[in-house]
Amino acid sequence: MALALNACSQNNTANKGSKMAEQKKESKYPMAKSKDYWKKALSNNTYEIMVNSGTEPPFQNPYWNNHKKGVYVSAATGKPLFSSDTKFESGTGWPSFFKPIDEKAIKVVSDNSGGMVRNEVVEASTGLHLGHVFDDGPKPTGLRYCMNSYALKFIPSK
Repeated sequence: MALALNACSQNNTANKGSKMAEQKKESKYPMAKSKDYWKKALSNNTYEIMVNSGTEPPFQNPYWNNHKKGVYVSAATGKPLFSSDTKFESGTGWPSFFKPIDEKAIKVVSDNSGGMVRNEVVEASTGLHLGHVFDDGPKPTGLRYCMNSYALKFIPSK
């Protein structure tokens, strides 16, 4: 169980950087904004997760145990990212999905923080942190998109 809990956690000191790093990020992502902009637009929890690449506590976040039907959208942009139809019980304490709604809505980038090499999932338009993806998920993809609840908003089906 300790491995599963560590699998989604992130050292959030690695991505705190200079203005130059922030400008470089803005040029890679069409809807990227400054940290000051996101500080005003996002809740404190969402800012910590999405901008500082933080990780919320397992089993103590809004969506890890959500079984309702609906869509999970970006907490920053409102763009649809994941569907409840692809959500599964991973046992990690974070909401996990086996595929995104639209692969073009996310990007997978290398994350070398915390002395580990992982595949970080960011929003394609903003570059904001969503979580990580691992190759230990269920069929049909074999992938586990381990997302932070505070990076998402849940829109229930009607």
